[in-house]
Amino acid sequence: MDLATLIGIIGAFGIVLAAIFLGGSFGQFVDLPSVLIVIGGGLAATLVRFQLSDILAAFVTGSKVALAGRSATPRDLISEITSLSEIVRKSGPLGLENVDVSDPVLAKGVQYIADGYELEFIKESMERERDLQLSRLSEGRRVFKALGDSAPAFGMIGTLVGLVQMLANMDDPAAIGPSMAVALLTTLYGALLANIVCLPLVDKLDAKFDVDELNQTLIIDGVCQIRESKSPALIKEMLVAYLPEKARSEMVEAA
Repeated sequence: MDLATLIGIIGAFGIVLAAIFLGGSFGQFVDLPSVLIVIGGGLAATLVRFQLSDILAAFVTGSKVALAGRSATPRDLISEITSLSEIVRKSGPLGLENVDVSDPVLAKGVQYIADGYELEFIKESMERERDLQLSRLSEGRRVFKALGDSAPAFGMIGTLVGLVQMLANMDDPAAIGPSMAVALLTTLYGALLANIVCLPLVDKLDAKFDVDELNQTLIIDGVCQIRESKSPALIKEMLVAYLPEKARSEMVEAA
């Protein structure tokens, strides 16, 4: 589980709540019409852009990415793939049957090798799964980006609604306060929703996209090299190209 995401979200809301309690009453910052305008309007606008199934899938993807632990590093994957190639070199593909593999994508590729599937099938199957995973991440990013854009926009719409109500009831002092609350709180709710939840998740999904694209491409390349019975040293040398220059030097020195 990624504690940084939970700490960040809880911490951000906690700081805002602390400022509210230090400066006055919490009840002053609770307004149901403002919540309906920002959250309801933002979700409704997102429904116009996407299908309901895409939005639900994006929420599932976003929650998994937000709470998921750190992915394996390319360096760790290269070391593990090299070890697997040494097993195949000594015991053949059946030697992989009872090997524990840390990454689920790599584990599936290892199972393909152990089951004796052809290289072309392995490559096509793993590339298809990679592309589908990246497509889900990309779609999730688009949905949260749309929500992040809609929340402040509907905050501004709520502000205009509140100002219209206030100006229309200038002769009634009792109506000015609630109308002004709607005008200001919708902007606050929209800013909080966009900047604490939606836009950070967009960045998380972007980062996850880049990591998964690199890691899964590396894994596919490594699995295919193992299936072709390349030597562990050659496989390692080929996969080191996925690392940045500094990491390559460190890995060579460690070896």
